Amino acid sequence: MPNEILWLIFAVANFSMLLVFYRLFGRTGLFVWIGFSTVLANMQVLKLVEIFGLVATLGNIMYGTVFLATDILNEKYGKKEARRAVWFGFSSLIAATIIMQFVVAFIPHADDWAHPHLAEIFDLLPQVAIGSLAAYLISQLMDVQIYAFFKKIFAKPSQLWMRNTFSTAISQFIDTVIFCTIAFWGWYSFGVWFEILLTTYIIKFIVSLIDTPFIYIARWLKPKD
Repeated sequence: MPNEILWLIFAVANFSMLLVFYRLFGRTGLFVWIGFSTVLANMQVLKLVEIFGLVATLGNIMYGTVFLATDILNEKYGKKEARRAVWFGFSSLIAATIIMQFVVAFIPHADDWAHPHLAEIFDLLPQVAIGSLAAYLISQLMDVQIYAFFKKIFAKPSQLWMRNTFSTAISQFIDTVIFCTIAFWGWYSFGVWFEILLTTYIIKFIVSLIDTPFIYIARWLKPKD
């Protein structure tokens, strides 16, 4: 199956599962989704693929669901709940990072086969780890504020797509600039660095467009809070 088709199916599956969590568990389901998807996105980002002629990481889709989840919280429960969810995801990422550093620090048994693979994933470069944490926290908190701002300007129910798309597009750009600057500055020439930033943002912007129908579905859902 071509990567492009698989990528689209993967995106629909991720956003659909988010809605299932919301339908079954209400806002608690969104908090849980934000917690583990933040961790999984930072693992998936290690895998590079080529889609639509661009080199991209798989983490962009799952990371995009975090923005959708906070936007749903902002839309239906208010800015305060969305901000709490951001800190919940940030705390989950820090906790997972610390725990896995202990895991890889253990001396493996002679018959162990998993350690090299775990170490490859969780032996974090400080520059990349700091970039990831800073980009997540700043961009997500900005997304909450920007969405609330657009919610006042585009207040009509029919304008939901505008506040969702505009807020996510802006905050995803902030996220991309912060992460690429901290994580990759000095590794590559400016031309290569800018290409990485540009292609990363293009993929994230496409993901932000894909999530639009799902926030409309979320508005219609009656979750079991």
